[in-house]
Amino acid sequence: MSQIILASTSEYRRSLLSRLSLKFTCVAPGTVEYALPEEPPTTTAMRLAESKACSTAERYPEAVVIGADQVADLEGQPINKPVSHDLAVAQLSLQSGKIVRFHSAIAVAQMDPSGELRLKSCINTTDVHFRDLNESQIQTYLAAEKPYDCAGSFKVEGLGISLFESVKTTDPTSLVGLPLIDLCKLLTHFNIDII
Repeated sequence: MSQIILASTSEYRRSLLSRLSLKFTCVAPGTVEYALPEEPPTTTAMRLAESKACSTAERYPEAVVIGADQVADLEGQPINKPVSHDLAVAQLSLQSGKIVRFHSAIAVAQMDPSGELRLKSCINTTDVHFRDLNESQIQTYLAAEKPYDCAGSFKVEGLGISLFESVKTTDPTSLVGLPLIDLCKLLTHFNIDII
């Protein structure tokens, strides 16, 4: 089996990929992450996932490289990682009672011995309907989890699930940033079967 590389430093993605019982290494992709003006969120997520996979595959010939990116949007406007408490309060207040879409793109790339780059990719969108949240609930949640490194200001794998009215998705791992159902399908194109 080819070497498998996850082009990510995300502890959340590393943890998810570990669920598939694959031997893999994590490598920082070296991709500068930014949205282009007027670029739709789905296009941004796919462009960045493919860039991470392809640029890393070029550095590690013959390895199968997994790149991923997630872009969240509220009514077409991107939702970023809040970085600070005040920004997280503002973000959760804005999302209260609304639907936020999380677009999780994955790309798998491999540079073959002849120098040809193979690439397969897809995107999975999850709709998160937030409950109506008051200031006290927001402050209590943020004090408990401090999700300042998470787009949308929550950790779905923890207490963040309590912020939701509902979640609609075809892949429950997509919201964390690495849709494993789709990834398993993509890996078969590189002769990697999980089971």
